[in-house]
Amino acid sequence: MKPLSAADTNHILTLLDSGLSGEQISSQTGLSNATISRIRSRHRPYLTKAPGGHPAKLSDANIQHALRLIGSGRAENAVQVTKVLQDIVNQPLSAQTVRNGMKKEGMKAVVKRKRPLLTKRHMRDRLDFAIAHKDWTVEDWRKVVWSDETKINRLGSDGRKWVWKKAGEGLSERLVEGTKKFGGGSLMMWGCMMWEGVGYGCKIDGRMDGDLYVKILEDELQESLKLYKKSPEDIIFQQDNDPKHTSKKASKWFEDHGYQVLLWPSQSPDLNPIEHLWRHLKARVTDYDVPPKGILELWDRVQKEWDGIGQEVCQNLIESMPRSCLKAKGGYTKY
Repeated sequence: MKPLSAADTNHILTLLDSGLSGEQISSQTGLSNATISRIRSRHRPYLTKAPGGHPAKLSDANIQHALRLIGSGRAENAVQVTKVLQDIVNQPLSAQTVRNGMKKEGMKAVVKRKRPLLTKRHMRDRLDFAIAHKDWTVEDWRKVVWSDETKINRLGSDGRKWVWKKAGEGLSERLVEGTKKFGGGSLMMWGCMMWEGVGYGCKIDGRMDGDLYVKILEDELQESLKLYKKSPEDIIFQQDNDPKHTSKKASKWFEDHGYQVLLWPSQSPDLNPIEHLWRHLKARVTDYDVPPKGILELWDRVQKEWDGIGQEVCQNLIESMPRSCLKAKGGYTKY
């Protein structure tokens, strides 16, 4: 191949410096793209090559507008955002294009978490609770005995299970979580935890009412305190605002036995560290290779895993109180 003259080389360099692409210079000079690329690499290595492919349908301003739509709550998903942006860009636009643009900005699609509905009053009460206890030290929170009830399913949790899957792989036993219309069953459990560890838990048979709740307080709660050599004067008892917890019978029992009950904001299970302990327990129970044959075997497993919860698990959960609520300004916490 005949070498290029210095004049030809300088002419190509001038065109490169003016911002023309290799394809544009090739059409003007009749030289091949490979020749122009070699000259660029040798004499202008700092010049970036023009990106290939078709021009982007969404500008940076379009993407920022999409983020504002999501952040303000005017749109919840890519389909809704696409409808708005189509009127702006005035051309056909797919939801996947919008998704790709938002992913580049660090956004990702997630499943909405189920949480108790918070009104402005609930948020104000939650924030008041956090502010009222913001100066409590770990020593203060050590005094609290946390309590609650939960449902445990025989055939696993109510939530989603995730599994890795190859592209194009069909359904198989590995990829399916079997369900039963009848015969699964579940049990209800009451339990409590404190700084020293978990207390005694019990299976709730029948409908939970004020009388049964008082019986649980008389038996399981009192025995839990004895287990850790505590008396009602040593602790602050926490419960939510369920009617059976705040019934006249329960209130009188607390008064008669000298218990101080923590004033608790409504709609706030996410503030109670025992809620996270339930998740820990259910994960352990679900981890068995074979499902329990019935509710009695399920309860045996629950008791075994409950008794095996270490002190450090409880302490790590209690130490998070109530920083998360104060940070969320009374709104939803990350839990």
